[in-house]
Amino acid sequence: MRKAGKKLMALLMAGTLLLGLTACGSAGGSGQDAEPGTEAGAEAGTQAAAADGTEIQVFIAASLSTVMDEIAAEYNKTHPDVKITYNADSSGTLMTQIEEGYACDVFFSAAQKQMDQLEGEGFVVEGTRANVLNNQLVVLTHKDSGTKVTGLASLGDAKSLALADGSVPVGKYTRQALMNMGILKKVDDPSLITTQEVSEALGGVEISEQGNVSKVLLAVTEGSCEVGTTYYSDTYGYEDQVEILETVGYDLSGDIIYPIAQINNEEADDTARAAAREFVEYVASDEAKAIFDKYYFDTNLE
Repeated sequence: MRKAGKKLMALLMAGTLLLGLTACGSAGGSGQDAEPGTEAGAEAGTQAAAADGTEIQVFIAASLSTVMDEIAAEYNKTHPDVKITYNADSSGTLMTQIEEGYACDVFFSAAQKQMDQLEGEGFVVEGTRANVLNNQLVVLTHKDSGTKVTGLASLGDAKSLALADGSVPVGKYTRQALMNMGILKKVDDPSLITTQEVSEALGGVEISEQGNVSKVLLAVTEGSCEVGTTYYSDTYGYEDQVEILETVGYDLSGDIIYPIAQINNEEADDTARAAAREFVEYVASDEAKAIFDKYYFDTNLE
């Protein structure tokens, strides 16, 4: 049985999308909630709909926050009666919310792991899952920081590092790359490597642990942390604030695939279910790919 209905979900998302950060001060520190690229409140990324239309709840990885506003706007040109409400956070957090019964119609993850788990648990509507995007890990700093860091190999030279925890895809991919470079010890699941272990492997560098990729970006753009690891797509719109120190190859991080799927929502009526399926199909369409390309995502998955 679902534990939270859509009305309750709207209230919960009001807190989810008000994201912030904790300044670099100690390894394992966490931030308040704040998202660059989104407006505060549960209605960020929500498009207007006719009073007699339908609403779908779309859970998106934080790195999709900016581009999905335009995706929804274009979709609503031909589907004005569908109100799209986004809930943006780390894929791990969103997966947990779905498992706990939060009303969700569509899940757009920044990694396969979370989608695989939900599919195995029966949450994914059969036949709706599609791989849409690839992304690339980058090491970045704020403009004119004067950092000695040139990339992953010299992260130990940073005065402070913003790093997502291992449950967040960008944090997992960073650990994977460091592991493949021999900086971190080899383990079966790099997401289980703690922030403290990363700090020790980098010679004791000060790390501010963040709950999603947008918090990492905010820490760097505001200068609270000297360097951080995000996705290339996260630098869209921040070109005058950040400098990319290294674009990490897929041979180190692995492919960073974003899958989307419709989620079994017991509270949705037939109209909402149909709208959710149509929105998934639109996101995977060639029309949507042209938008994703503009925001620095890689849509060539062949």
